[in-house]
Amino acid sequence: MKIYMASPLGFSEAGRSFYNGTLIPEVIRLGFEVIDPWTLTDQAKIDAVEKMPYGVERRDAWRRLNVEIGGNNRAGIDRSDAVLAVLDGTDVDSGTAAEIGYAFAKGTPILGYRGDFRLSADNEARRSIFRSNISYGKAAATSLRNSRTLRRRWQG
Repeated sequence: MKIYMASPLGFSEAGRSFYNGTLIPEVIRLGFEVIDPWTLTDQAKIDAVEKMPYGVERRDAWRRLNVEIGGNNRAGIDRSDAVLAVLDGTDVDSGTAAEIGYAFAKGTPILGYRGDFRLSADNEARRSIFRSNISYGKAAATSLRNSRTLRRRWQG
């Protein structure tokens, strides 16, 4: 099974450390193939735009590259069997929300992971649903792998 990893974790050094050092290895250990959106676009293209001087040319280059990044991520979701969405922060990241919305519209199963223990604009019921540690993520991923009901749903 192919799992698309929707998250904002690639934007920060600490996020990348958890994402690459803990989350992805755990998903792979559980027997899933990872579709990593942070590797779907050539890093050299991103670096080239980041190195451009501030101004209209850089803005326009980002606009063109963002279309490519979005297309690569859409294609990644299209070939996935499920989406694992990181829901940390006071609000869900806008890019992650867009990936969740696209996957939902396609009928792709989505599993939310919340490792952030802070209450956000929600209530205590939501906090009880999303446990604040990786062991919940491990248990959820294991249940994904073992669930006949979800497998039937994924297969149509």
